[in-house]
Amino acid sequence: MSISDYDRIAAAIEFIAERARRQPSLEEIAQHVHLSPYHFHRLFSRWAGITPKRFLQVLTLEHAKGLLSQSRPLLEVSDAVGLSGSSRLHDHFVQLEAVTPGEYKRRGEGLMIEYAIHPTPFGEAFVAVTQRGVCNLAFLGVEGRNEHIDGLRQHWPQAELHENPSSTFAIVEAMLGRSQPDTPLSLYVCGTNFQTHVWRALLNIPMGSVMSYSQLAATLGRPRAARSVASAIAANPVAFLIPCHRVIRESGKLADYHWGGKTRKHAILAWEAAMRGTEHPG
Repeated sequence: MSISDYDRIAAAIEFIAERARRQPSLEEIAQHVHLSPYHFHRLFSRWAGITPKRFLQVLTLEHAKGLLSQSRPLLEVSDAVGLSGSSRLHDHFVQLEAVTPGEYKRRGEGLMIEYAIHPTPFGEAFVAVTQRGVCNLAFLGVEGRNEHIDGLRQHWPQAELHENPSSTFAIVEAMLGRSQPDTPLSLYVCGTNFQTHVWRALLNIPMGSVMSYSQLAATLGRPRAARSVASAIAANPVAFLIPCHRVIRESGKLADYHWGGKTRKHAILAWEAAMRGTEHPG
């Protein structure tokens, strides 16, 4: 999947999302991205696993509201309040480990962080990993490679940083479901107790499902803390693997996405819908 392909898909998704009520034709969408209807249909179907028409059908507020109504019992059944620390993601497991106060105080002393940039169906991704697990994953957008490296140095000033694509490649393959690790995929994150509770709760939202901020707050036993939950989600250091993209507004509309706005969020949800064989929200 080349970056140019994603750019065209992103432009098509944005075009479809803005005109969902009018139901634009395949010809209109293809013309917008400067492709013939035939080639656009093939490109979109290869990328998402579903046709542009099917994607358009589920890109509605009504569908999103339906998913929201289903998500609360799903989370209750999966005992999200217990915050088990691991949950199913694609065909492998993800577990989250928080940085201890002592480790935070050492600011990465004795820690080696390997990083690289890899192509994904959603554009280039910056991935950083330690011996303990993935500490950062971000889609490149306004911020480029150097900004993300500077961010690592700011959070871990005493750590050794090395570019090593061979070390981070396996993370991307597992994240996209192209390989199945023998052991759980570990995340090593730095956050407050409340932030890490929110991030663990996000891991319990199944692929193909969504949840509102207030619903997520309720699973944490903090029904009035929706704004605090939103702030914790905004501070998520590991895109996609901690699936903050599965949280939407109470109205059914997508909230903005830290790594590329609503268009990339639409793209990820569409891709997940195809992978899981379910529909996705608008």
